[in-house]
Amino acid sequence: MAGKLSIVLFVLLVVFFAQNQVSRAKLVLDSKLQTQRNYQMYGVSQGSLHPQDCLPKCTYRCSQTSFKKPCMFFCQKCCSKCLCVPPGTYGNKQTCPCYNNWKTKEGGPKCP
Repeated sequence: MAGKLSIVLFVLLVVFFAQNQVSRAKLVLDSKLQTQRNYQMYGVSQGSLHPQDCLPKCTYRCSQTSFKKPCMFFCQKCCSKCLCVPPGTYGNKQTCPCYNNWKTKEGGPKCP
């Protein structure tokens, strides 16, 4: 009888630890998802845009240039990588470090 009781207690203990590990894994996953949600807050900061938002943001960004096609091409390329476009039609690149720091082979700015 004592042997059966110890086996039952052992099984219950294993089940308890397994549930505890699953709960911990869920907490870690939930915290990572929450961090991602906070990081992807909608706006002009790095990583804040959704891919489908790049075209309208780049259209406005390139609206006052006389080189629309290259501006749109590189803006959309930068937006798809960085998921941000600086506000306005010129400058303000400090709001998006990825966009600002991506350089050409020659060392010039890649993103308009």
